[in-house]
Amino acid sequence: MSIETEYKQHCVAVYHGLESIDLDKLQDAADAILYAIENRATIYTAGNGASAAIAQHWACDYTKGCSRIDDPKPFKPRVISLSANIPLMTAISNDISYDQVYAYQLERLADVGDVFISISSSGNSPSVVEACRIALKKGMTVIALTGFEGGETRKLAHHAIHVDLPEYEATEDVHQAIMHMIAKYLRTKNSCVQILKTVVD
Repeated sequence: MSIETEYKQHCVAVYHGLESIDLDKLQDAADAILYAIENRATIYTAGNGASAAIAQHWACDYTKGCSRIDDPKPFKPRVISLSANIPLMTAISNDISYDQVYAYQLERLADVGDVFISISSSGNSPSVVEACRIALKKGMTVIALTGFEGGETRKLAHHAIHVDLPEYEATEDVHQAIMHMIAKYLRTKNSCVQILKTVVD
């Protein structure tokens, strides 16, 4: 077996994963995020392993990439990765339990109207499942990115963006692509609003 074999398999898998996305659900999730930003709500992201890295990438791109300093009314996404505070995560996991590592943070930080984005290929990671449950209890909007069969987070979420793939690697690549697609959508919407305001003014 050569690297070419893996290359071709991965390309086919990623393409299939992208094609499997329900665009109506992707649109609904993107609009829910846009609504939260426009209403100064906070968006929280979380995942485990590579999905934790995507959660942090989400916070990076949406805080910097989706806003412009020269906007008359700055478009300011407030995105916090719950996977980023290592001292807090270890304290919660050591003193309470790892499955509460994100739910505990949401219980103390989040408000009604905020958004929680769960990133889990299996959809069954206890830490994100518990976070989804507490987010629903607090009146937050829940968005779940999933793969495989979707798991529990797919069932719990208001907006589930499911990637129909049976492997972690390609699923994670598609989840990363979804993050970028929504970021570009938000940036485009923001630019259109600013252009319209300029014309009206």
